[in-house]
Amino acid sequence: MDIFSKIAAGEIPSYKCAENDKFYAFLDINPLAKGHTLVIPRREVDYFFDMDDDELAEMIVFAKKVAVAIKKAFPCRKVGMAVLGLEVAHAHIHLVPMQSEGDMNFANPKLKLTEAEFDEIAKKIRENF
Repeated sequence: MDIFSKIAAGEIPSYKCAENDKFYAFLDINPLAKGHTLVIPRREVDYFFDMDDDELAEMIVFAKKVAVAIKKAFPCRKVGMAVLGLEVAHAHIHLVPMQSEGDMNFANPKLKLTEAEFDEIAKKIRENF
């Protein structure tokens, strides 16, 4: 079982933002911005484009609902979406509140947040989901 599967199963703590029976959304622990959230399938699959069409479509719809909640919780121009997938061998989508395209630069310094700040951010997203 990979690290993201363990997170979705509750074996490793996370800052949960949203979930259903197929997908799980939680805060990135090295965020680019407050509200930076990861969306994963509960099923272990390494490469995003190895998912079948129906599962991929469902994941995007789920991510859209999470993005709407993020935008309500953290007003921004848009919520950016990135699929990178090299750092963890489990398909995932990054959702990042942004004011400009530069906010999606993964080379930018990451925020250092306290546990209380992470808890509050996740709570705001959950309340808007």
